[in-house]
Amino acid sequence: MIKIVLLLDFTEEYHKNLLRGIIRYSREFGPWVFFRMPIYYRETLGIDGILKWADDWGAKGLIGQLYNNSEIWKFTNAGISVIAQDFEERFDNVPNITGAYRETGRLGAEYFLKKGFKNFAFYGFKDIVWSRERAEGYEEKVNEAGFSVHYFEDKRSRSTDLWYYKPSSLSRWLKSLPKPIALMTCDDNQGLHITEASRHAGIRVPEDVAVLGVDNDESVCFLSDPPLSSISLDVEKGGYEAARLMQEMILNGKTSSYNITIKPTHVNTRASTDIYSTNDDHIVTALKYIHSNIDKNIRVDQVLKEVPLSRRSLEKRFIQTTGYPVYKYMYNLRIEKFAERLLETDMTIIEIAQELGLDDTKNVARQFKHIKGLTPMEYRKKYSINRFPRI
Repeated sequence: MIKIVLLLDFTEEYHKNLLRGIIRYSREFGPWVFFRMPIYYRETLGIDGILKWADDWGAKGLIGQLYNNSEIWKFTNAGISVIAQDFEERFDNVPNITGAYRETGRLGAEYFLKKGFKNFAFYGFKDIVWSRERAEGYEEKVNEAGFSVHYFEDKRSRSTDLWYYKPSSLSRWLKSLPKPIALMTCDDNQGLHITEASRHAGIRVPEDVAVLGVDNDESVCFLSDPPLSSISLDVEKGGYEAARLMQEMILNGKTSSYNITIKPTHVNTRASTDIYSTNDDHIVTALKYIHSNIDKNIRVDQVLKEVPLSRRSLEKRFIQTTGYPVYKYMYNLRIEKFAERLLETDMTIIEIAQELGLDDTKNVARQFKHIKGLTPMEYRKKYSINRFPRI
């Protein structure tokens, strides 16, 4: 029986999903026994204290958030395999549970660019890898489109400090930004900072500042007012693969040379980004109607009833704003909703298509592959966060 120490912060949804994947693998190939070590042991016991506890317990492996220092070799010398979760920087001498951070940043930028934004900002930390590289990916994509990024670096406070929403450098920065602006944050907690700071500063979300987080931690996203849009990550699969790697290391008695890389899957759109950047009030009205009613199988003539425009005028102005005719924009939006349901529900492909008013399922599958590069079944198999049954 393999004993594994888990030194992770299980108050966060990211680590809960990581645990689901780890436990799923252990049930399939175990049995394993786990000890969920409180994260504060990292500070109170240090490397030596954690090592002594793990050694006395007979642990064969440790998966955890450890500080980057040269003492990690003490675990491997004691015969304990280690996989580090890179909450500050990646380790060089043990495998990491890391992320495709630049890819996540680029996905956020692509999402905003498709909405017509020309002003961009990023809010995060420069001194931690997952924030820094998400910012780099975001800026790379924004620069490629011919735009630049405004930055504000959050100063990490002590865990005992409270966040006070009174006039501050953050409020002044938000007020100074050109509007409307697309603002990506390094994670959902920072996204919540922005939506609350914006409310206290009298800045409208999403009309003035559209806010996008990362992790899709629903408890945080729905605590935000308005609810926070967020990028989902394939964390559960990462936990499963980390457990597979841990077993290989324990059986082989060697340190692995490769990392577990968690990829982004899709953007969960909520009210904090549910807007298109345009000064054309009629197109804003049309877009709000489309996004609010896309699940109701609406048609172009119904959109026309919402604005005092002819069909020709609406189509012309819609193409100027979004790059697509009204029908094509609605179809693409349905495909995006189709993709979300593939990942977040157990509905069949036919059921999803019918719910979204996509009656020709064969044509839907063809169009879906054209847009996403995969068939609906391939997409669900590759990215679904529900492919492991809930524990």
